[in-house]
Order: sequence, then structure tokens, then C-alpha cells
Amino acid sequence: MTLRVIYCGTPDFAVPALEALARQGAIGGESLELVAAYTQPDRPSGRGKKLTASPVKRAALELGLPVEQPVSLRDENAQTRLAEYQPDLLVVAAYGLILPPSVLDLPRFGAINIHASLLPRWRGAAPINRAIEAGDTETGITIMQMEAGLDTGPMWHKMPEPIQPEDTAGSLHDRLAPLGATALIEALERIVTGEGAPEPQDDTQSCYAAKLAKAEARVDWRESAGLIERRVRAFNPWPVAQTTLDGQTLRLWGARLADGRKGAVPGEVLAVSEGGMVVQAGDGGLEINRVQRAGGRPIDAADFARGRKLEGVRLGD
Repeated sequence: MTLRVIYCGTPDFAVPALEALARQGAIGGESLELVAAYTQPDRPSGRGKKLTASPVKRAALELGLPVEQPVSLRDENAQTRLAEYQPDLLVVAAYGLILPPSVLDLPRFGAINIHASLLPRWRGAAPINRAIEAGDTETGITIMQMEAGLDTGPMWHKMPEPIQPEDTAGSLHDRLAPLGATALIEALERIVTGEGAPEPQDDTQSCYAAKLAKAEARVDWRESAGLIERRVRAFNPWPVAQTTLDGQTLRLWGARLADGRKGAVPGEVLAVSEGGMVVQAGDGGLEINRVQRAGGRPIDAADFARGRKLEGVRLGD
């Protein structure tokens, strides 16, 4: 028999698993045929707002796959088109569109999702960022059977990944993306052969990983140094933590904990050194080591501070 697979994904995170499926000739005694890739419509990008294909679309075209880009899968015509591919399984990774029950029920093996969290810990749109922000020491990949709820389906396979103290959302993303590909292939063997059953999630252990918003990037220096430091890493590479200096936006690309000074005002620059600028937070200090002014590029904070009298200056509104 042949396992006909449709892949649904959009960003860079979803590309390694797509490529792994394309290399996989068989699974569980069945030949595997990747019949189409579904991704979000091309979006305006860059200063010229030129329509740009998603990373998954570009990868799929290089693989010679048909690409479908419906605006919604709730649309009857879109569902009819999907059914014409006669899929046995949908594999979903950061697709960005809701799959209604009629779509989930179409293939004989339903739909599985590559989720960047050890479920049920972080359900939702931004599990990588929220894990770092919360101070988690471990995350990973979960291969989950999809159902109507938000990331609530039973779990086929989990692969853990430590969160290093210096990890940004970008560095953690870059390790989890290929891990997702590995976890997917391992899970498919169980799914296709019927080896065991997926593990139900414990809803009492779940947290909601809300989508990131630009407004969150604004640093409130009254908050704890630890929280601000984690947010600097969690919001790198987007939306990037930011404060203001002399009324102008200053983006913060890197930071580490430092000693504060009793009696200092939150946001006050306490010292400037080769490591960067030490700024007072609510309960301690934070050494900012990489910054970016509006219209500029990221540079070492020590280089930024050179020639400027910053000690005693207050960052933020």
C-alpha cells in the first residue's frame, strides 16, 4: 500500500520535517508518497512590500511538489480540492490556518501536528518564546494527534531538548526544527503500524503560549532583572525587547544579570564597562551587551556607549 501524505506548514520551522518526509521512501511497511504541500498565501514583505513566498512554499517547489495556498480551509471549495488528493495523513507544522473537523476527519490516519513544546506544558502559538520567558529549563517536540481543541490532542511521541541559560528564541528554534523532523519520522512508524495508542494530555498541566505582540517588547524597568533578561532572549529575533534613550527607541539584543545598586531608580544606567551598560531593574541590575538604535544595526553596547556620557542617564519613559 501507499501512504499518501499532505504537508501543511508555513515558516522556516516547518521546512526540515517537509524535507525529511520527501526523503522517506517508506514507513511502517507502506511506501510513502508526499502528494502536496499546503502553506499560507504569499504575503507582502520588506520595504517594497513585495509578495513573498513562505519558506515551505519555496522548499516544496524545489522538491517538485504541488503547492496549495487557500485563504481558509473552512471553504467548501478548498476542502473539495484537498479531498481530490486522497490523503491518508495530514502532517501539520506551524501552518497558521485552522483545520476544521471535516478536514481532520478526511484522511484515514487523521492529522498530526509537530508542536514545539513538551505538551501539555505550552499550548498555543508561541511555545518557544513562552518557555524561555517563563524560565523553563527544558522544552522539546511533541507529535500530537490533532482534534478540535487547541493543541489538546493525544500525544504519539515526545523528544526533550534542554533550554540553555544563553538560549534565545532564535537559537532554540534552530535546534527544535530539525528535532521535529526526527520526531515525526519516529512517530510515523507507530502511527502507521498501529503500535500502541497515543497518550492523552493532562489538561491540568497546560499553559497558554499566547502569540507575541509588539507591545510586549517595551521594557518596564520596575520589573525584576531576571524577567527582563528572559524576555530579551525570548523576544530575540522578534519582536526584540526595547526601551528608550533620549526619547529614541533602543532595541536590546543581549543582556545578562548584574549587581544593582540600592537606592537607584529603575532604568538608571549604573555603569559602563567593556561588557556593556549596567542598568538598574526592579530588584537588581542588568548588563545590556548588544543594542540597536532606530535606523541602525545591532552593535556591542560597549561600542555604543563609547563617547557618550550615560552613567546616571535613565532609560525608558
